[in-house]
Amino acid sequence: MPTLPKRASAEGKAADDLSAASDSTAMSPEAEELYRGFDKERLIPLWTQIDDLMPTSPKSRAVPYLWSWDALLPLARRAGELVPVGRGGERRAMALANPGLDGLPYATPTLWAAIQYLGPGEVAPEHRHTQNAFRFVIEGEGVWTLVNGDPIAMRRGDFLPQAGWNWHSHHNPGDAPMAWLDGLDIPFQRYVESTFFEFGPDVLEDRSTPAQSRSERLWAYPGLRPVSVSDTTGSTPLLAYRWEHTDAALAAQLELEEEGHPGVLEPGHAAVRFVSPLTGEDVLHSIRAEFHRLRCSAQTAVRREVGSSVYQVFDGSGVAIVGVNRWEIKRGDVFVVPSWAPFSVVADSDQASESGGLDLFRFSDSPIFEALGAAKTQTEARK
Repeated sequence: MPTLPKRASAEGKAADDLSAASDSTAMSPEAEELYRGFDKERLIPLWTQIDDLMPTSPKSRAVPYLWSWDALLPLARRAGELVPVGRGGERRAMALANPGLDGLPYATPTLWAAIQYLGPGEVAPEHRHTQNAFRFVIEGEGVWTLVNGDPIAMRRGDFLPQAGWNWHSHHNPGDAPMAWLDGLDIPFQRYVESTFFEFGPDVLEDRSTPAQSRSERLWAYPGLRPVSVSDTTGSTPLLAYRWEHTDAALAAQLELEEEGHPGVLEPGHAAVRFVSPLTGEDVLHSIRAEFHRLRCSAQTAVRREVGSSVYQVFDGSGVAIVGVNRWEIKRGDVFVVPSWAPFSVVADSDQASESGGLDLFRFSDSPIFEALGAAKTQTEARK
């Protein structure tokens, strides 16, 4: 019986021993017969695959990548002129395709990100799907999204989460177009084969534009939960997290820092997480959403995390460093941080932005890995 090679050690033992086991020229006739039996019965011996299946640290197929808003927005506008928003041009959503994922329309192996564009008077007809989703508004206002019959206004800076299998449509009664970032867990749900999809009516029955949605009237009061609700599970029932609240929370953290009190994530770095008022947990079971603000010249520590993230610059400018990539970033730009890639960001020293610093919206797949007990974070000291 042939002697099987041991796995290469973390200290760098050559992997040649592993490949030798599957190299028929180095095998005895008995070993060759064994491997032919493996092939016949559709068996693959672990010792020939272990470095790919069990690497010493996460090896993402996704690569760090930056999409410039200066390129994305003109293409979205052109699509608005040429592509219908209804059936056949479903939602006019333009997915960001990571170059490392073999042409798939995925930003990361678990996250889908797209730019959606709705012109004046247009309607995106109703549908529903099991994928969890959100909308983050980067440009304009005037669009309403209708979720299970609840009309919700969309404005710049608003974050609008929506759990899977809820009916939703969009309409723009205004005279100006709008563009926003869509985020979904399409790649994850497709991989685990859990997806369902259903079209609703083509004609939008409710075009009302109330000042406040029903979900906000019930759930948008800090620290207060309606006693009528007994269910303590599920995704967030609040369907709109307004920019004015996010902005105020970030500004307050930085003010507290100036006064010598705790509150910021690290020096010059304020951050908030969007959570459910029902549970205090992430707004969606598979997606985490956060907003980060850096003072002028502030720099984050270098972090690595299991799981991937997508960032969009809401305002300001700076430098993002992902792995060996160093990008100048500005308003609207979108970039990907793959699993376990080292990441840090630096705000420019002189900002003319609304906040006076660098504002970043972030969404990630962290809840998936936390549920699996596989979450891990590493922070490197600043040099």
